[in-house]
Amino acid sequence: MEAIYLAITPMGVQSALRAAAAPGATVWCGADAMSELEFEAHLGSNVTRFTYSLGDASQADVAGAIETIREHHPSAIIWVESQG
Repeated sequence: MEAIYLAITPMGVQSALRAAAAPGATVWCGADAMSELEFEAHLGSNVTRFTYSLGDASQADVAGAIETIREHHPSAIIWVESQG
């Protein structure tokens, strides 16, 4: 089963990248969690970067990001970084 990790923070991206080393795993993140330069280093890999930030996003915005991921990966399990 495909697993998707939605990272909200830079630390979350690093954790998600380690977790996504398994086959079939993908990382999505907000623009504030990974710079464009960092993202370019991952081109062609299992990383997708939103053009908008999620670090200070509302619950509705995060839900919208999850819906976008679901459109691209309809049968995947989506793990979302928690900010407690």
